[in-house]
Amino acid sequence: MSAGSSFKIIKYKEVSEKRAVIGIGNTLRRDDGIGIIVLESLLNFYKRKGIDYFNFSSATFDLLSRIKTYDTAFFIDAINADLTVGELKISELKDIEYKLDNSFTSTHELNLKSMLELSKKLGIKTKIYLAGIQVADTSFGEGISEALEHKKEGIIKEIATFIDKTF
Repeated sequence: MSAGSSFKIIKYKEVSEKRAVIGIGNTLRRDDGIGIIVLESLLNFYKRKGIDYFNFSSATFDLLSRIKTYDTAFFIDAINADLTVGELKISELKDIEYKLDNSFTSTHELNLKSMLELSKKLGIKTKIYLAGIQVADTSFGEGISEALEHKKEGIIKEIATFIDKTF
């Protein structure tokens, strides 16, 4: 190379999207623990490299604070939406805004409607997906209902497929 030659140095920015899967639930309130049960199964059998997994006992303000550092977050939670027990609904949070009323609620202190409103007010840019699983029994006790137990494996597989395709 001659002294007069110049090199153009191209720097490649590593594009790495931060992704999180978050199970929400209380395993001491029967079916309410399904979000945690699904999360544990994902960790044991379907864990994907490059995804952070979190176990939250409830949807709280801390949860919104934590997800703001992620590009995409996927919540798995029990819902009460008058669906068939074990029915799974997966939607992007912005797409279910119009559906949220008292008939489509989480069983935690921060319901889906409140989460949507707060994420907007706080300027959180994270793309949020929700997997809502219809439950039957959220009374105090351990273990999920028989009806939900029969659907559990199918729910886990469907969620794992969604993660593979979307994340």
